[in-house]
Amino acid sequence: MPLMTWELWLARDIVADNPIPRAKVIRQFDPWKVAQSMGSILAVIATTTCSPKPRGKSPGWKTGQPRQRRIRYPVVKKNYN
Repeated sequence: MPLMTWELWLARDIVADNPIPRAKVIRQFDPWKVAQSMGSILAVIATTTCSPKPRGKSPGWKTGQPRQRRIRYPVVKKNYN
């Protein structure tokens, strides 16, 4: 809990206030107000995830590439007599 509060306290300078027209402008934000706008902060920060892979039909075998049949092994049967 203290770590989360510290993170919100550090992020209060980044938060943009979007009050309704009749509300007064707030200069310093409390942790609750910062937590409400954390979604907009995370949208601005770059993500560390990879870009998605393309979907659709796979390209398949390349033209002219030799194909080999699968190696078939005999079935091993055990007799429990």
